[in-house]
Amino acid sequence: MKSVRSVLIASSLFFFIGCQPAAEPVTPTAAPESAYETVGSIERADPRLDAVVPADATLEVLADGFAWSEGPVWVPSMGAVLFSDIPNNTIHSWSEDEGLGVYLRPAGFNLENPPGEELGTNGLFLDADGLLLMANHGLRGITRLDTANFTHKILVDRYEGKRLNSPNDLVLRANGDIFFTDPSYGLEGREESPIRELDFNGVYRLTPNGTLSVVTRAFQNPNGIGLSPDQTILYVAQSNGQEPVIRAYDIQADGSATNERIFFDASELNAETGRRGGFDGFVVDAAGNIFTSGPGGVLVLTPQGEYLGTLLTGQATSNATFGGDGSDLFITADRYLLRVRTSTRGIGF
Repeated sequence: MKSVRSVLIASSLFFFIGCQPAAEPVTPTAAPESAYETVGSIERADPRLDAVVPADATLEVLADGFAWSEGPVWVPSMGAVLFSDIPNNTIHSWSEDEGLGVYLRPAGFNLENPPGEELGTNGLFLDADGLLLMANHGLRGITRLDTANFTHKILVDRYEGKRLNSPNDLVLRANGDIFFTDPSYGLEGREESPIRELDFNGVYRLTPNGTLSVVTRAFQNPNGIGLSPDQTILYVAQSNGQEPVIRAYDIQADGSATNERIFFDASELNAETGRRGGFDGFVVDAAGNIFTSGPGGVLVLTPQGEYLGTLLTGQATSNATFGGDGSDLFITADRYLLRVRTSTRGIGF
């Protein structure tokens, strides 16, 4: 296994401009079930973190060797976490009993002339029926997986007749609304891609009847997206080191998002720590705390946007989700799938 320092140097330059590292010639392998190696450390900036992440918590390496791991989601019916390896066009599964496996390949684009190098899925989420919803980079849309024959149903791939860029992350409201982000990361050349049809990177709301509307065009690089436990606040993260912010919006009764504001700005923290980069995916716990991938690893924020500390992974970090009994935090970080046992629980557990 590479040292933490070498992995950080190799991968961070790509992450900070929103690009995933190129695949290394390493075959993904599950860690031994009897004992998991650990990486990184925990930076405790506020004593309140101790009530959320125990003092003896560690970052366990569950599996290793991915090109760029992303978009984890816990699937209760499987007792497993699913996550994307975008460049390798694969969705993997991991469980304590079964270890690492391939769940779906190809996960996204499966034809000639792909739109870019990121062929697979990114963010994953379960719908009310337990079916897998995917922010599908390769297929340039939001898709739902039919597990009877492992085919995709495209829920949306166009806005006003123009192809979406490459949907990145998504979250589902109880009423069936899907909010998702659509940067250009999945397109060769990104903003300059000859097949790009939209002139902005939007945040969208897709209603159950198929109506697609723009929530905001305020982001240059919209990325992670999530909801508060009561589903009245929408959070959107930006993966831009020049403007490392998470914005918040109030969700109205009709589903519209208003009162745009900065929830957290990492500029000062980056300056103090010497870290660089913006935010990627994140997860919200049942108490409203936000565990967001960002400079250094996974930052822990209170519902008021106060910084408590960072789970320092030692490498570019993409996303996180809760699983297991609800207190296990699974983290996708470059070549790794990690786990941290917390003192909190995810929403719905």
